[in-house]
Amino acid sequence: MTKHFFGIAPMLALLLVTSGCATVSTLDAAKADAPVVYAGTRLDWYVLNGGCCPLDRFGAQAPAMPGLDLPFSALLDTLLLPLSLITALGGTLNVTGGL
Repeated sequence: MTKHFFGIAPMLALLLVTSGCATVSTLDAAKADAPVVYAGTRLDWYVLNGGCCPLDRFGAQAPAMPGLDLPFSALLDTLLLPLSLITALGGTLNVTGGL
């Protein structure tokens, strides 16, 4: 059991460090012409390649460590790909929440 914990502990620590995920920050960006498909991955890549103004281009601040965030954003962007494609094509989901 201890051996199993020591395998999971670094992953949990890594997830806590990357709580400033680029994908999560671009989900509620209120910029009309901001990219939607793979937005978090594109934001990380933009910053890693010396992009000057992520807030102007993506409507969201870049994470503190974009190189560390990139694989997690790519994974989350892949999971959200069907929803982002619908949004990019102009569709709406008409989903409401709450009670």
